[in-house]
Amino acid sequence: MSFSKNYVLAALLSVALSFCVGAGSASAQDSENAPSAAIETIEPILSYDTAYNLQLAIQKYEAIVAAGGWKELSRGTYGLKKGAVQGHVRGLRRRLVATGDLSADLRMSDKFDQDVEDAVRLLQARHGLRTTGIIDQETMITMNVPATEKLTQLRLNLLRVQDAVSALSERYIVVNIPAASIEAVENGTVQRRHTAIVGRIERPTPLLHSKVHEINFNPYWHVPKSIIRRDIIKYMNDDPQYLTNFRIKIYGADGEELDPASIDWSTDEAVQYAFRQEPGAENSMGHVKINFHNKHAVYLHDTPQKSLFGQNRRFHSSGCVRVEEVDELVAWLLAGNEEWNQLAVDGAFASGERLDVRLKSPVPIITTYITAWANRQGVVSFREDIYQFDKQGRVALLDD
Repeated sequence: MSFSKNYVLAALLSVALSFCVGAGSASAQDSENAPSAAIETIEPILSYDTAYNLQLAIQKYEAIVAAGGWKELSRGTYGLKKGAVQGHVRGLRRRLVATGDLSADLRMSDKFDQDVEDAVRLLQARHGLRTTGIIDQETMITMNVPATEKLTQLRLNLLRVQDAVSALSERYIVVNIPAASIEAVENGTVQRRHTAIVGRIERPTPLLHSKVHEINFNPYWHVPKSIIRRDIIKYMNDDPQYLTNFRIKIYGADGEELDPASIDWSTDEAVQYAFRQEPGAENSMGHVKINFHNKHAVYLHDTPQKSLFGQNRRFHSSGCVRVEEVDELVAWLLAGNEEWNQLAVDGAFASGERLDVRLKSPVPIITTYITAWANRQGVVSFREDIYQFDKQGRVALLDD
C-alpha cells in the first residue's frame, strides 16, 4: 500500500469510526473532531520517528512535484462550502486528492458534499487553521502554495529534526513555536499536549535547550526592563492608575517602595527602578512560573488571559510562553517529587500562597522551530513561517 493511500485511509478511518451505529451518518461534532484526531496522535513532533516520517513525506511530495504539482485554485473556489454544486468544486476535489486529503477512489463531481467538507477540514487541521470545512481566505491562500515550496519546507525541517534529536532523552518538553504548542514526552510518546501562547514577531521566543529545575507557585512578577520601557511607561501615560489597578509596586535601589506619582512618566526614568507585581488574580504569570536556566530570562507560565488560548494565531507574548491547563503540566513535571500530585498542585494554586519547589529530577526543555512534520499514519502537518526562519534557510535551532 502506498504512502498516499495510508494517509487517506487513516483520515477516513478516523471519520468512519465516528458514525452512529445503524444511523448511516456521522454527527457534526464527530466530523469536526476527526481531523484533530488524525493530527494529535501520541507521536512527538520532535523524535527519531519524526525524521523517518519526514523522509516518507518528502518522497510523497517529490512524486507530486514530479507529476507537475497542483494547479492554483480558481477565484470561484473562494467561499465554497457544503451544499455548493458548481464546476469550481471539481478543481477543489482534484487539489484535495493531490495531497491525499480526499480519496482518489471517490467519484468526481461538481458537488461539495460531506466527503469534500471532511477533506477540507483535514487539510485545515494539517495547516493549523480553523477547521470550518469552508474555503475561507486563509484556506485558499494555504492551498495555493506551490508543491515545490512545500517540498522545500519538508526538506529543511528534516535537517532541523535530525540536528536536534541527539539531544533528546527519555523525558522532555518541546515547545514548538510555529505551532504554538507544547508536548510533554516520555518514553517516546506524548503524555500531555498543551496549547501555548508564544512570542510575537517583534519579541520572539528564543530557541534553546535547558532543564526545568524549579516551580514557583503564586509568584511575584519582576517586570523586565524591556517591558517597562516599551509598555508600562506608555500605559502609565494613558492611565495613571494602571500600576495600582494591577498591583504593581515600584522599588528604588535601597529597596524602598516608591510612589508612582513621584516618577516622570514623560521620560525613561522608570527604567532605573524595579517593578514587582504581587501574587493574585491580576498577576501576569497567573498561579505558576516554570523556571529553566537561560540567558534570555524567559520561562513558561500561567496567565489570567485564558481567552487567548482559543485564538488560531497565538503569537502575543514578549518572549515567554503561556501554557493552557498549566496545572496538569506542573503535576507531570513534579512526578519525581513524591509529595506532589495533581491534588497537591491544585491545592497550591487555590491557596494563593507563595511557594518554590525544586524538581528532584530536572526535566529537559527544548524550544524549537518545526514548521513541517509527519506522523506514522502519513499525515503531514505544516505551519506558518512566523519568524521567517524557513525563508532564511535556517537549520540550526539554538540561540544559546
